[in-house]
Amino acid sequence: MKQLLELLGFLALVQGGMGLLHEFTDWHIGLVQRVGFLDGYEVYASVALIVLAFALFAAAESRRSD
Repeated sequence: MKQLLELLGFLALVQGGMGLLHEFTDWHIGLVQRVGFLDGYEVYASVALIVLAFALFAAAESRRSD
């Protein structure tokens, strides 16, 4: 379970970072800008993904090693 939480945290961190990179550099990478209902809220969604990633890392750290 700990490894799954770490994997999900890593994916959320990467997608959040790529979403911010897309917004500030106009590179066409990441999945956040491709989700239609997030139009105009891409920065907020990317920051939320980064916060979620740190929460998942904290949850993984609090789990005992299986």
